[in-house]
Amino acid sequence: MQIFITLDVMLARRKVTSRDLAKHVGITEQNLSLLKSGKVKGIRFATLEKICEFLECQPGDILQYAAAEEEQQATGQAA
Repeated sequence: MQIFITLDVMLARRKVTSRDLAKHVGITEQNLSLLKSGKVKGIRFATLEKICEFLECQPGDILQYAAAEEEQQATGQAA
């Protein structure tokens, strides 16, 4: 199982900079960059709420789930 973060796609759709989003949410641009790259282990609901509020989107617009089987098929690995 893997959760993919598509925040960069939503930022582009909304024509919003990472800097503006980070400022609104109250996190550093570096932490936002780590979130966008998927290098974080978790996110607080309050942070997710502020992101969705600013981008006028739902959590499902910036988070995607891939089952282990789909993930293996995408990488060409056998179970």
